[in-house]
Amino acid sequence: MLVLLNFLVFQAGWFTSVLGAANQMPWLGPLLVLVAVALHLRLARRPSSELMLIVACGGLGAVFDSALVAAGWVRYPSGMLAAGVAPYWIVGMWLLFATTLNVSLRWLRGRTALAAVLGFVAGPASYVAGAKLGGITLVDPTAALVTLAIGWGAMLPALFVLARRFDGFRPEQAVLPGKAS
Repeated sequence: MLVLLNFLVFQAGWFTSVLGAANQMPWLGPLLVLVAVALHLRLARRPSSELMLIVACGGLGAVFDSALVAAGWVRYPSGMLAAGVAPYWIVGMWLLFATTLNVSLRWLRGRTALAAVLGFVAGPASYVAGAKLGGITLVDPTAALVTLAIGWGAMLPALFVLARRFDGFRPEQAVLPGKAS
């Protein structure tokens, strides 16, 4: 049930963020993201571990998407706090994405090649979908999509390494008497 809830909350957050930005309400998505992250942390066995993962993923996403903006390959209709920097709602989407790594996307853990291929394809596809909904403009589609494919193809496996390190949903390992952990 947790996996399904996690998936549905992510989808609701994604659409709310993109459509909010497309309709000059960029604050709408981050509001839902805040609720989703709070719920996620409430359900985690070790919320501090999950919070570390969420913050790391948000930082990585802020840098990556800001590079796309600074290069002039993408443009956002709203939510920009400074020129050449990713809008706050897209950073919120990275925070939201981090909540899936140890829950609904956990099945990808340890499948590095599959994660890389999925990142290579699904990463750019997500941005194309966002463009079709009006949340982003691919100013230079070829450069943007190539960079997105390579970036997501490398980042998704790396994010699973981080997710393993900061797994707040993994059950605690019982230590048997007489055994060192």
